[in-house]
Amino acid sequence: MKIALLSCFYPFRGGVAQFNASLLNELSKTHTVKAFNFTTQYPDLLFPGKTQYVEEGDTAVPVESEALLSTVNPFTWGKTARAIIDWGADVLIVRYWMSWFAPSLGSVARKLRGKCKVVAIMDNVIPHEQHFFDKPLTQWFLKAVNGCVTLSQEVAGDLLKWKADARYATLPHPLYTHFGDKLSRSEARAQLGLDESRKTLLFFGLIRKYKGLDILLEAFGSLPDDYQLVVAGEPYGSWNEYAELIDRCPRKERIHLFCRYIADSEVKYYFSAADAVVLPYRSATQSGVGALATHFEVPMIVTDTGALKRSIEGSGTGLVVAKAQPDCVREGVLRFFGTPGLREECHKNILKEKNRLSWSEFCKGLTGFIETL
Repeated sequence: MKIALLSCFYPFRGGVAQFNASLLNELSKTHTVKAFNFTTQYPDLLFPGKTQYVEEGDTAVPVESEALLSTVNPFTWGKTARAIIDWGADVLIVRYWMSWFAPSLGSVARKLRGKCKVVAIMDNVIPHEQHFFDKPLTQWFLKAVNGCVTLSQEVAGDLLKWKADARYATLPHPLYTHFGDKLSRSEARAQLGLDESRKTLLFFGLIRKYKGLDILLEAFGSLPDDYQLVVAGEPYGSWNEYAELIDRCPRKERIHLFCRYIADSEVKYYFSAADAVVLPYRSATQSGVGALATHFEVPMIVTDTGALKRSIEGSGTGLVVAKAQPDCVREGVLRFFGTPGLREECHKNILKEKNRLSWSEFCKGLTGFIETL
C-alpha cells in the first residue's frame, strides 16, 4: 500500500511526534509511506509549554516529511489534500487527540472522499480537559473518516457513544524503543544526583492537572524517610499550586525536581533510577509514560481510572490503587514495597509484555484493519 501519514513529525517534539516517527519507521518496512507534517500545530499564544519544537541539545532523530498543514490557515487544508491525492495514497492515517484538530484534519479527510481510505488513530475521543465545542467538532470529524483505531477499550467506548456505527479496531499502545537501553541503577542515580539507598518513585511527563502530581506530593509527605521522589517533566500551566505543596511538605528535601522538557537522550536516566513509576491520574485513556515504564522494565503504581487499571491488572506489571486520593496512593506505595515477592513478579510480567507490545504487532493489526474497510 501507499500510506500517507498526516500528523506532527520532527521538528515538533513530544510523545505524539515520537509515536508517529516509530509508526513511520515500522510501516516503511513493508509499505510505501510518506509523512505529511504540520507547518503550524498550535499558535504559540495557545501553547501552554515552553516550545513545540526540538531545541539544540535534543537528540530526536530527524524525520523526512513534507510540511503543509496549518491548523489555523484554511487555505492549507485544500493544498494538503491535493498533495496527498497527487502522491497517489491508497490510505491516509491521521492522529486525533483533541478537538482543536477537527476542522483541519476533518476538512482534509472530506476532500479525499472517493480518492483513498481515511483512518484516524484516536488517542482520545473526549479530551482530558473538556470544552463545550469538543462534541460537535469531534462528531463532525468522525463523519469524515472511514475507520478508527483506538489505543484502549475505554477510548473505543467513548467513540461508540458519539458514533454508534463507527468501524474501529482497538490496538494497545506499542512500546517506545528509541530511548536506549536501561542503565544500572547506581549509574543512573549518580547522573541525577540521587541517594543510592532510598526507594525511588518517579513522576514523569507533562505536568497537567488531570495527571495528579498534587495528589502524589501530598501522599509523599507522609511516607517514611527511606523514600525519595523524582518529578521530571515540563509544567503545562501554573506551577504555583505544586510549589506551595512542596514548600509545606515535611519531606521536601527528598523531592528532586527536573521541571523541564526531558530530552530523548536523558529519558533513560530517570527510568533506570526508579524503583516504581507512579501515575496518580484523575482521568486517563492510555499512557505513553506507561509504555516507557514497560520498555525500561519499571513497575507502575496507578490509580483506578481509564485503561490504566485494565492494562496493569491484566498484565500484572504493577499495582492499582482504589482512588486518586493521597491516602490511597500512599497505601499503594507502602503495599508495593512491603509485599514480599511483588516487585519480582511484576518484573517477570513486564518482560512478557515487552514481547507483546511491539511496533510490528501494532502495524500488523493496523494494516489488517485497513484492509477490511
